[in-house]
Formats: sequence, C-alpha cells, structure tokens
Amino acid sequence: MSNSSQHRNPAPTVDVVIYDPARGVVLVERKNPPHGWALPGGFIDYGETCEAAARREMLEETGLEVVLTGLLGVYSDPARDPRGHTMSVVYTAQAVDAGALAAGDDAARAAFFPLDALPPLAFDHGRIVQDFMAGLSRLRP
Repeated sequence: MSNSSQHRNPAPTVDVVIYDPARGVVLVERKNPPHGWALPGGFIDYGETCEAAARREMLEETGLEVVLTGLLGVYSDPARDPRGHTMSVVYTAQAVDAGALAAGDDAARAAFFPLDALPPLAFDHGRIVQDFMAGLSRLRP
C-alpha cells in the first residue's frame, strides 16, 4: 500500500442553492480570495458526510438552518476554483426560517437575490445556478 501523502486528489466541497420562491437564492459575499458573490459552501471535514457538511456550512456562513431538498449535481472541473482542484457536491435546500439570514464565518454579507437579478458569481457558481434554473423551468407548467 502506498503512502497516502503521495496521492493528489481534488478537495471535496459542498455548495448549496438555498431557494425561496418569493425571495430567490441566497448568496454570500466572500471575505477571502477569491472575492465576489458565491453560493454558500465550503470544505467537507474528514469523517463528515456531504449532507452534514452542507448543513454545517449553511449555518456557519448564512445563519440558516436548512432542509436539504435534493442533489443538484457534482461539479469537478479542475479549473472551477483558482485555489486548486475541488470537487463540489451541490445540494438544493430550503431555509427553516429565512428571516434568520445573517453573514457569518467567511462571508462578509449574505442576501437573497431574485433569479433574474443575480450579481456576477465566483467560481463556476453561475453555471450551477443556471442548472438549478433549468430544473425549475422543467417543473413549471
């Protein structure tokens, strides 16, 4: 068995599209590079499930307790994060109490944005939101 320090693997992360039909999606303005607006998310801790990481990161970055409502997809383009190769498991969610929204942890600000008025997004989060919107349009009559 080889030494695990010789392996180079993508870092596992989670991102979450917290959606409220009346308000839109939650975005956070990042305190740390790369700066800009992004979906809330972060790195999965060793020994933690993806689902637990998603709920933890939402509470840390947005102050929101969330109910995960689905798996949107897995995004793994090696160029998706300028800091290095990450692989993100992306969930959809609803806030238990949307009024509790508050920036925390690595977020300078957190806010709901209507889907038709999003700021430019960091990483590949524009593509992720487009994929989410495409799924919504399939659900609407």
